[in-house]
Amino acid sequence: MNLSLSEWTQNRELHRWIEDQISLCQPSSVYFCDGSEEEFDHIAAQMAAIGTLVPLKKRPHSFWCYSHPDDVARVEESTFICSQRKEDAGPTNNWQNPVLMKKELRALFANSMRGRTMYVIPYCMGPLGSPYARVGVEITDSPYVVLNMQIMTRMGTVALKHLGLGPFIPCLHSVGRPLSEGEKDVSWPCNPAKRVIAHFPEEGSIFSYGSGYGGNALLGKKCFALRIASALGRKEGWLAEHMLILGLTSPEGRKIYIAAAFPSACGKTNLAMLTPALAGWKVECVGDDIAWMHFGSDGRLYAINPEAGFFGVAPGTSMQTNPIALKTIERNTIFTNVALTECGDVWWEKMGTPPPKNMTSGCGSLWDPESGKSAAHPNSRFTVSAKQCPIYSSSAEDPLGVPISAIIFGGRRSSVMPLVMEAFDWNHGVFLGAGISSETTAAAAGKTGHLRHDPFAMLPFCGYHMGDYFSHWLEMGRRFQKGLSPRMYAVNWFRKGSDGQFLWPGFGENIRVLKWIFERVSGSDHTVRTPIGMIPRPGSIDLSGLSCPIEPLFAIDRKEWQIEVQELECYFRLFGRNFPPALQEEMLQLKKRIASSSNEETPPL
Repeated sequence: MNLSLSEWTQNRELHRWIEDQISLCQPSSVYFCDGSEEEFDHIAAQMAAIGTLVPLKKRPHSFWCYSHPDDVARVEESTFICSQRKEDAGPTNNWQNPVLMKKELRALFANSMRGRTMYVIPYCMGPLGSPYARVGVEITDSPYVVLNMQIMTRMGTVALKHLGLGPFIPCLHSVGRPLSEGEKDVSWPCNPAKRVIAHFPEEGSIFSYGSGYGGNALLGKKCFALRIASALGRKEGWLAEHMLILGLTSPEGRKIYIAAAFPSACGKTNLAMLTPALAGWKVECVGDDIAWMHFGSDGRLYAINPEAGFFGVAPGTSMQTNPIALKTIERNTIFTNVALTECGDVWWEKMGTPPPKNMTSGCGSLWDPESGKSAAHPNSRFTVSAKQCPIYSSSAEDPLGVPISAIIFGGRRSSVMPLVMEAFDWNHGVFLGAGISSETTAAAAGKTGHLRHDPFAMLPFCGYHMGDYFSHWLEMGRRFQKGLSPRMYAVNWFRKGSDGQFLWPGFGENIRVLKWIFERVSGSDHTVRTPIGMIPRPGSIDLSGLSCPIEPLFAIDRKEWQIEVQELECYFRLFGRNFPPALQEEMLQLKKRIASSSNEETPPL
C-alpha cells in the first residue's frame, strides 16, 4: 500500500467497504489514488513498459492503445438494473433480482484480483465545492481505468476532501482475469464470456465485471452519472440527463445557456463544440455529454456538467465537422482503438486526410487497405480533459451551475420532422422528448425508414421505469413559477430532399437555428403555429450568405404525420399503465390537430 487506509481517509463507512472488497477480491497489492500528475505519469510509464500504452511521438504526453476485439463497446445485453420489483426497472431495461445478482457477483469477484494491484479511486462528479456534486469510489484492477478516471473526473485527494465523512456511491470493477503466480499478463485483460454491469438504484451501488472498456469500466460515466443519478434525481427532485450544455453569446454580448439531448450519431459533440458560421456569435462548451439539472434559489433550472473530460468518438471527427475537438486532442490525450501511424500519430476514417501507409489498425494488427475493414474501430475513442478545449466555458466550474434557457431534443430523420420547432408548453416539450427517434438504416426518399426510439436520448441510461421517468419530467414542469421554465425545442439536421441529399448543411451553420432559439428566448414573436408545434415565421431564420432551399425543411405532410402518430402510439404502449395521462392527452390533441389540418395549411417560408 502507498498509504495506510487510516492515513488515506477517516471515513469509517469507506474503511469498512474497502476492507470488505480486499477480503473478497484478494489483490496482490492495494494502491490508494491521489490524482496527482506524478501518479498518472508513473502508471502510464508502467503500462508503456509492458506495451499496453504506446507513447505518441507527434502528440505531447499522449498515448495509443487497443482493446480486446470483443471488448470495444457498451454492452446493453449485459447491463442490468437490480430493483426489488421487476416493474420498477421497466420494459426498456434488463432486470435482475438484487439478491440473486449479489450472489452471482460475489462468486465472480471472489479472488478476481489475484496477482493484480487493486486501485482505489475516489472521484467527484461535478465541480468541487458544489452542493450538487456527488462522490463515488471505484475499486478496480485496471490501470487503464485509473488514467481515464483521472481525466474524466475530479479524482483523488480533492474528491476525498469533498467527501469528508459523508456518503459515497460504491463502485466495484474487475477485468475478470486473475493471474496465477508466474503467469504472464495480456495487453488487454478482460473476460467477455462473463461480462456483467449491474446497478442497484435503491441502494446506490455499481458492480462491473469482465470488461475494461469505456462506460463499462469508467463507472463514473454512464453508470453513476446517468443510471444511478437518474434514480437519485427522481427521489430528490432533480434531473440527470444525457445532454450537452453550451453557452451562446450574441454579438451584443448577451448570453444564454442551452441543454440538448441527441441519440448517438446525431451531432451532439459537434454542437457542443460548434464553430459558428455567423460572425459575432460565440459558443462555449460547458459539457458535451451529461447534465445534472436542479432548481436554483431564483426558481430557474440550473445545470452542472458532472464530468471533467471528454470521452469522444474519434471516427468522423475532422476539421470540417469539429475543428475544436481536433485542437482539444493535440496533447495530453489517450486514444483507444484508433489507427496508429508509422510516424507515431493517430488516424481514423473521415479524419480529412488520406490513410497513411503501414498503419497499425485499431485492433493491433497491420492494417490492410484492401481488406475492406476500417483502420479505426467505429467506436474508437479519445479521452481528454475538458479544460484543454479552446472554447471551454469558465462557467463549467461554477458550483451552482448555469441557468438553462432552452432545452433541445434532436433525432436523425430524413423526412417528417422539420429543421426546428418549438413546443407549445412544457408538457408538449416532454411529449417531444419522449418521441425522439432516429433512423437506423438509410431511408428511401419520402419514407420514414426504420426507426429506433430513444426517449430523451436516455434509452440505455435511465435507471428506472421510463414511463415513471416521463412522469418525473412532467412533475418538474409543475414546480416552475410562471415564465421561469426553459423553452423546449425539437431539431432535425438530417432531412433529405427527393434526390436523397441532405437539405441542411449542418455543422457550423447550425448557429442559424441557435440564433432563432436565442431570439425566441429573448422575447421575439418569430413563430407560426402548426399542428405539430411552432415553426419559424417566414424570414426569421438568418440565411445570409447561405444558399439553401428552406421550404422543404419545414414541409409538414399530413399523411406522413398520420403514420408518425400511429408509430408513436404503438411505441408508447410499451410503457403500459406507467405512461402518464398527460402525455396520452398530448397524443390525443396531436391526432385531432393532424386530422383537422391539410397540407395546404402549412405556411410558406
